[in-house]
Amino acid sequence: MIELKNVSKTFQTARGAVEAVQNVSLKIERGDIYGIIGLSGAGKSTLVRCMNFLERPSSGEVYFAGVDLATLRAKELRQTRKAISMIFQSFNLLSQRTALKNVCYPLEISKVPKEQALQKAQRLLELVGLSDRAGAYPSQLSGGQQQRVAIARALATDPKVLLCDEATSALDPNTTRSILKLLRDINEKLGVTIVVITHEMQVVEQICNKVAVMEAGSVVESGPVQEVFLHPQSDMAKNLILPKTRPMEVVDGGQIFRLVFDGQSAYAPVLSNLILECRVPVNILRADTKKIREKAFGQMVLQLPKDPAAAARVRAYLAEHEIQYSEEDAYVGQRDDRYPSDRDS
Repeated sequence: MIELKNVSKTFQTARGAVEAVQNVSLKIERGDIYGIIGLSGAGKSTLVRCMNFLERPSSGEVYFAGVDLATLRAKELRQTRKAISMIFQSFNLLSQRTALKNVCYPLEISKVPKEQALQKAQRLLELVGLSDRAGAYPSQLSGGQQQRVAIARALATDPKVLLCDEATSALDPNTTRSILKLLRDINEKLGVTIVVITHEMQVVEQICNKVAVMEAGSVVESGPVQEVFLHPQSDMAKNLILPKTRPMEVVDGGQIFRLVFDGQSAYAPVLSNLILECRVPVNILRADTKKIREKAFGQMVLQLPKDPAAAARVRAYLAEHEIQYSEEDAYVGQRDDRYPSDRDS
């Protein structure tokens, strides 16, 4: 559906050149909900704007449905953009128009007959759960309702792709969950491919099937969400999965193990069995269980005593029971000034 080949984007500023995106290659398949995650300034928003040529890449190629966007004339590019809609953190609704008229706006630009446009806009408001708020103005709607109107408006041109640039960042957790559920329903019911730009790992975990992790303008890791969660390779992915906003205090001890579980194993009494069978006291540094696209996944970070024999027993136990694990050091419980703790706020 969308393929980026060695895409870079450089901005010229008074202080010199800024490389916002550096040599990024990605392939987003039809039907994906593809997450692009990274901290502020990682280049996520610039990258997503390169996907529809709102920002023309400095180098590299962008293909949509097999067509190189750089080869299109201005009129052809405008027509192609109708198939690539976009929603934003700030909603961008027209304050003087009702919800219904906001959804009608792109249809009016496309010169769709008025009655046909109104009927379609009403159907889209029903799809996003706001059929009873058609006559309300943006100021009369909550943040979540405004984002639903923005989603309905984005769907008015029957897009094949929906680009979501931090679409839930301004919303509370409950509203975020409802908007993410709506996006997944749209993906499943309408077959719309969705690209989600976010700095929140829980957003990726809830709806995305694939993810690319960005840092300093580059993609440092990509793949299926569950694979990146279970086996993060880059420091940035590890930091997002085990965030450092609340640094863990590591006592004087031995090796640190990160255990990861998928499926039903996430609910098994692994720690109790490990302690009893290996006769090893452990220090629990972190543990959590979450759902990634309705499947349970868990992780547990343990520190062992300073006893090589104990560590050997634990390794043997984990191998025998086919429990995935990695031995960690620097990124677990270490202070990193890029991730300020509560003490800094």
